[in-house]
Amino acid sequence: MGAIKQPDDQSFFILPDLGEGVHEAELVKWRVKPGEAVKEHQTLAEMETDKALVEVPSPWTGVVQELNGEEGEILKVGNVLVTYDIGGGSAPAAAAPAPAVAETIVAEVEDDDEDDGTVVGTMAAEVTVSDRFARKPEHVSAARENGTGRALATPAVRRVARELGVDIHAIPGTGRGGRVTASDVHAFSAGQSPAPAPAAPAATASPQQVVAQRIAVEEVAAANEMMRAPAAMPTISTDGIRERIPFRGVRRKIAEALDLSVKTAVHFTVVEEVDVTALNEKRGEYVRVLGRKLSMLPFIMSAVCKALRKHPTLNTNVDDANNEILIKDIINLGCAVDTEHGLMVPNIERADTRSLAELADQVAALAEACKSRSVERERLMGGTFTISNVGSYGGRFATPIINYPEVAILAAGRAYEKVMASDGRIYAGMCLPLSLSCDHRVVDGAEGARFLNTVKSLLESPATLLE
Repeated sequence: MGAIKQPDDQSFFILPDLGEGVHEAELVKWRVKPGEAVKEHQTLAEMETDKALVEVPSPWTGVVQELNGEEGEILKVGNVLVTYDIGGGSAPAAAAPAPAVAETIVAEVEDDDEDDGTVVGTMAAEVTVSDRFARKPEHVSAARENGTGRALATPAVRRVARELGVDIHAIPGTGRGGRVTASDVHAFSAGQSPAPAPAAPAATASPQQVVAQRIAVEEVAAANEMMRAPAAMPTISTDGIRERIPFRGVRRKIAEALDLSVKTAVHFTVVEEVDVTALNEKRGEYVRVLGRKLSMLPFIMSAVCKALRKHPTLNTNVDDANNEILIKDIINLGCAVDTEHGLMVPNIERADTRSLAELADQVAALAEACKSRSVERERLMGGTFTISNVGSYGGRFATPIINYPEVAILAAGRAYEKVMASDGRIYAGMCLPLSLSCDHRVVDGAEGARFLNTVKSLLESPATLLE
């Protein structure tokens, strides 16, 4: 069986993995244009993954022939991003035939989901694959045009094709890496007469087995049809529309994360008011000593860290896939940051080991990184508990949504002056509203109240908090 050879003048750069768990990204901006000569490591495009902005570099030097995608479009990992005209018969360095770097894919492709690679050529006789950016060959299906290759498909999809009596090798694949999906098989079958099945002895299948087989095929077809059919949505009035904003990017990711949290975690909220009169005076002393502004947030973070050590159930992630509760020994505090692109939650790693000044510096640095879209994606993952400073915009109490898979989030309202009483004495003091939301599957109501009471006691006793 013949193999397919890479031509001397064209190469494909496939969108690589841009981070763990990333399957798609929004194309924010092209940084090159067709006909432009680019160097290795030069930025080709800006992509948005989850909540971070990522620059995609060129894997080699060449001339851009075609850009595959429009700004604002959602692209799947494994899709061809840029087509190069390398000319002169010199293949890219990444495609050099070295055993440790590249391998040759022949047309006999196995059904192995882990056999990934980046195609650096069109399909004429042989394909050279680099492991630099690991993804499925995007154009392997082109081998069928010469009758030299097999379709990429799972055993289950091949079985559906056999049951429908169609040649799977003749079906154009629309799945990841050019794979043929069950939907492709059914669509192809609907547009042609099924190929006659090979004659088989009458004794090989009973009438009951034939009926059962047909029912199974119909069920598969019905399931695929349901997956393709859009969910029924209410009719939206078009009167008075001032602007249409595409629901994508950070806003779409926020919506997906919040939807998952609300549908998964069982929320309950406990609220409390804290007398921070003494703490506010202590904060003034710190401001004079440090010679810089210091908000109430670092003090709240310090109290939360101490309380989490006393109530470790709240310093937890839930692994719903494995039905496990993961109590963490480290404290990575998430701090909600409001930006013009939407809400972002970077983490202060090992916050319990940092001083008040360090916490304040971390908050300022992460807020600036989020607003400039330069925050590292790793800082948006791995949190164990989140604090949302809703008071910076004037709010008091809230019902915050948990940053899943965490199990708790604390919303700090704006501290305000009010008439307070203590031991029969009435005075004007500073009151800090706090709202704690917990996942009731992991945290009992009593434990949530005890945690919030510990935070309150620490904030009302500055000497204990600052030990």
